[in-house]
Amino acid sequence: MNLSEKDVPKQVQGVSVTRLRRWIKRGWVSPALGESGYSYSDVDIARIDLIRQLRDDLSVDAEALPVLLSLIDQVYGLRRELRCVMRAIEEQPETVRAEIVARIHVERGD
Repeated sequence: MNLSEKDVPKQVQGVSVTRLRRWIKRGWVSPALGESGYSYSDVDIARIDLIRQLRDDLSVDAEALPVLLSLIDQVYGLRRELRCVMRAIEEQPETVRAEIVARIHVERGD
């Protein structure tokens, strides 16, 4: 689902077009820009809602928010990489998978 700028406030309570534009200017949200303006994906909407919660519900200030968003982005990036590694491991023969599991236990100190 892609939403236009005017549809976002209908989707995310507490977010106005003005507020949304401020967040884009600060680099907190990066929607696709087309001929008809910004287009917001499901991921953009989730990020907008997260920012709203951090700002309104948790009172995270404007200076701390970019650091927090960067850390969250890193965690999601690592999770995505881990899923790729897991898929690659699942494609290996059972003996290789068993060796990997054993090595993980050694690394953890289990």
